Amino acid sequence: MTKLIILLVFALPVFPAPDLKDVVKLDWGTLQNIEFQDKYIQEVKAYMKFPKFPWALKSLEGTMVEIEGYTIPFDKSGLKVALSANPYAACYFCGKSGPASVLTVKLKVKNTHYHIDNYKTFRGKLRLNASDIHEFYYILEDAEDVTK
Repeated sequence: MTKLIILLVFALPVFPAPDLKDVVKLDWGTLQNIEFQDKYIQEVKAYMKFPKFPWALKSLEGTMVEIEGYTIPFDKSGLKVALSANPYAACYFCGKSGPASVLTVKLKVKNTHYHIDNYKTFRGKLRLNASDIHEFYYILEDAEDVTK
């Protein structure tokens, strides 16, 4: 037992726990406060809106963030779920909100038990997407459900 305690005392500085005060709490107003640029995309033969992220959002790229929203399951494998600022009846897919009001949550641990409009809080690393038309503008990588 003594050896275990000594090992833990010396191992903690090498493997520190993540510092929760370094987690940025994001809100949807911040994510939706972006400008857009229309670009013609040959693949879909149409103009599409591409985000022009302000410096405040660019500075959060790769940062651990937390955000709350409504789940919209779309991946049967349980590795991803969409998170929306609004309930499904008023979400981006229904035309009542903009494309910056939804993000992809890439889960650290597979979960197939989310339902439409579960209100959840997720923590993960923020990635901005200004080029891939097959992804949302925001992606939360290595995400965990931290709903209290």
